[in-house]
Amino acid sequence: MSATAAAASMATVRGGVRDAYAWCRRYTRQHDENFAVASWFLPKRLRPHFFALYAFCRWTDDLGDEAAGDRLALLDAWERELRACYRGDRTRPLFVALGHTIDRFSIPDEPFLRLIEANRIDQRVSRFETYDDLLRYCEHSATPAGRMVLYVLGYRDERRQRLADATCTGLQLANFWQDVSRDLAKGRVYIPLEDMRRCGYSEEDLRAGVADERFRALMRFEAGRARGLFAEGRTLEALIDRRARADVRLFRLGGEAVLDAIERAGYDTLSHRPRVPKAKKLWMAASNGLRMKLGI
Repeated sequence: MSATAAAASMATVRGGVRDAYAWCRRYTRQHDENFAVASWFLPKRLRPHFFALYAFCRWTDDLGDEAAGDRLALLDAWERELRACYRGDRTRPLFVALGHTIDRFSIPDEPFLRLIEANRIDQRVSRFETYDDLLRYCEHSATPAGRMVLYVLGYRDERRQRLADATCTGLQLANFWQDVSRDLAKGRVYIPLEDMRRCGYSEEDLRAGVADERFRALMRFEAGRARGLFAEGRTLEALIDRRARADVRLFRLGGEAVLDAIERAGYDTLSHRPRVPKAKKLWMAASNGLRMKLGI
């Protein structure tokens, strides 16, 4: 191949990767999340990688939650595409972008495979007897995303990974408690059954939408657990590059804001879904920007 042809080929590859990242960005922005996946605080060079990671996570969750047909078969096919991506066989725009991110930061396949497995678990398990059972599920459904982010930020050590696990599990739990009614409509109950029994609250009460003091006490207890995880994970913010600290802090603040909304609702997440006001999101973004400028 001549030098001119080689340059043209490389330009085509670069253009294809840029287009793939653009697809991931558009896909990401189509989804209504509590908080932005990648804020303007994040270094510009890292934003496309965050969009690629999010696109994979979102698509995987949609297969497990929304897809028509045999979801287990669809997840198996999705895993085959992921494994092909690791072999360098990438055709779908999502995997073109994700593959580039994987290569750039040497991300192992383990967190991606765990997330796919979480969605397989969703097809087989709809109740959790104990809090430990729920935490084991979160090791598949929640913590992989945090570890993917750490790889992109350049961190691979166990200490930071464990702290990220705490924050991501807190986020998962906060979303569970925010979405009790939504999950129930899908036939899923993430509240540990032993906790329900301890509060004298039954699954029949839950299906009947009984939001009495027993349920409020139950949600207060579960929200407290999530707050404890956020407090534990907060240490991570001082252990990462200042330029990425704002985004990691926003994830934690976002989860705490969901818990605040639940508290304002009197821990009644059955009558309506507590939401974080837009003004609160803007205030967090602005105050976080100020903290970054001040170097704190």
